[in-house]
Amino acid sequence: MSPVLERPSPAVAGTPSAVPRRRTRILALPEARWALAALVLFLAALPLYLLDAPAWLWGPLFAATYVAGGWEPGREGLKALREKSLDVDLLMVVAALGAAAIGQVLDGALLVVIFATSGALEAIATARTADSVRGLLDLAPETATRIADDGTEESVPADSLAVGDVVLVRPGERIGADGRVLDGASDVDQATITGEPLPAAKQPGDEVFAGTLNGSGALRVKVGRDPSESVIARIVAMVEEAAETKAPTQLFIEKVEQRYSLGMVAATLLIFTIPLLMGSDLQSTLLRAMTFMIVASPCAVVLATMPPLLSAMANAGRHGVLVKSAVVMERLGQIDTVALDKTGTLTEGTPRLTDLRPLDGSGLDEDVLLRLAASAEHPSEHPLARAVVEAAHARGLDPVPAVGFSSTPGTGVTATVDGRAVAVGSPARLLDDPAHPAAVLAAALEEEGRTAVVVTLDGRPAGVLGIADRLRPEAATATRALAELTGRTPVLVTGDNPRAAARLAAEVGITDVRAGLLPQDKVAAVRGLQDRGAKVLAVGDGVNDAPALAAAHTGIAMGRAGSDLALETADAVVVRDELATIPTVVNLSRRARTLVVQNLVIAGTFIAVLVAWDLVGTLPLPLGVAGHEGSTVLVGLNGLRLLADGAWHRARPSAHPDAP
Repeated sequence: MSPVLERPSPAVAGTPSAVPRRRTRILALPEARWALAALVLFLAALPLYLLDAPAWLWGPLFAATYVAGGWEPGREGLKALREKSLDVDLLMVVAALGAAAIGQVLDGALLVVIFATSGALEAIATARTADSVRGLLDLAPETATRIADDGTEESVPADSLAVGDVVLVRPGERIGADGRVLDGASDVDQATITGEPLPAAKQPGDEVFAGTLNGSGALRVKVGRDPSESVIARIVAMVEEAAETKAPTQLFIEKVEQRYSLGMVAATLLIFTIPLLMGSDLQSTLLRAMTFMIVASPCAVVLATMPPLLSAMANAGRHGVLVKSAVVMERLGQIDTVALDKTGTLTEGTPRLTDLRPLDGSGLDEDVLLRLAASAEHPSEHPLARAVVEAAHARGLDPVPAVGFSSTPGTGVTATVDGRAVAVGSPARLLDDPAHPAAVLAAALEEEGRTAVVVTLDGRPAGVLGIADRLRPEAATATRALAELTGRTPVLVTGDNPRAAARLAAEVGITDVRAGLLPQDKVAAVRGLQDRGAKVLAVGDGVNDAPALAAAHTGIAMGRAGSDLALETADAVVVRDELATIPTVVNLSRRARTLVVQNLVIAGTFIAVLVAWDLVGTLPLPLGVAGHEGSTVLVGLNGLRLLADGAWHRARPSAHPDAP
């Protein structure tokens, strides 16, 4: 009776629904319909049976009850039997038929109704879990408006779009593909992809994602990814893979279940044959044997593992952490050491201007220096150039047109701005005298972990800019929370220079710093920790982090800025790029493990008590049925407790600033 998480529709990657999927209707589930039919037939037959009506009145109704409630599990059980696998569902059907064979028609029908109702409840709970997973996504539209080379518009299926196509997105429409804006400006609601609570302003050059909702402006978007490779399609593919996996605990239970079921059948035969050989009557002996088969069935044990893990996966997904499988969800709770990358993980991964230092005697103030530098850098695509230009925009300084722009890799840029020659670049290339005030100032900034950029005006140094990657606001609290959970401070593994790494580590409270590492060095660092018995969680975002993510016990990728390789290699993805969610999902995994243990205890206790009652005393069949099916439902509902938003908030470690 173990539930199977329904896979999202295969149409997701191509022609999905234009609106978010709605919650599954109960009667849309075949298990619910058959259970309802069995219950109605049973209630129709019951008063006739109790009033001693002729058998031809209540007999067909009870027979229909058996068929409605038992034909599907019986069919599945026979299919499993042909594959040399003993299904507990089949044993329940056999027990009901055995009760009917000795005249206990009412008890057998009651077993079928309760059994069918239990199966329907499991199916409903599983569907709710699947709905929660699918609720992560506002699916992309079925059609898109493609603009042909001659400027004409045509409506085409979204899955037929190709890289390089240009599509028109009108106000209020959902964007049909991942790409970049060619023309137009609008605000786009992309909370389902990035988790941003407010719409993001989009203008030419900005990236947009399939399935996000356009605001009041019209956009022309050039398709940058095949629909099957879009962010939303990759998320759905990961969800599909997650739904098909089983945790090691579940696999172990299913392996034991087969042997247990065979032993249970053998015990049932002994309980039936031995008393008969000793002179007991057939009816009471068969009834005891059928009752034993029911109460000893391991339905609740089989159901103990997957509902908590699937519920934890769904809840994590709603809060921006996509766990790729039940195996990963179980392993997350086992980690005892964390290895963190620096750039893009503890930091935002985007350089920001931090220092603006005009030189004495240059005659420039901060605004003039920044405007000159931004004007020269404006045509450049280098990340440091973008940081300078963005800083100028933030101060309300619009760059002026530059002429004669030239860029030299490793050196910097030169341009003529307002008739004056401006150069912006590396201190080592633009300064000849290491004792020059600009060189001293640049060295001081680099000692603090910043990247120094010199600005020269007409060949003379005019000022120095300091640029650094900004620490994520939640980095320190997330680091402390991980330290609390694992009992040891995380390790910093980075390719950055030791000074910058040490400075950042001091800010977040990390003492074990491994800097200047190449990708193979990061792998060696992770394996070195694991060789000493640690179960390492590696967190990173770039191509250089992917080998370490693969080598670790568990790997998590920061999703928003993460490389494709890191996203594919990682076991889980932080879709919204919130570092603070990592300790929460680790703690949620541990709570799921606790619920698994609780479920196994509940299931084992019910089985032990009911079996002992049946063997030592006389356990009424209806009470045995109620106890067995009740434990199955109880275990299923207990596992689904992790679906609630409150479970996520309770999983937040105390070091989290928002923890209650």
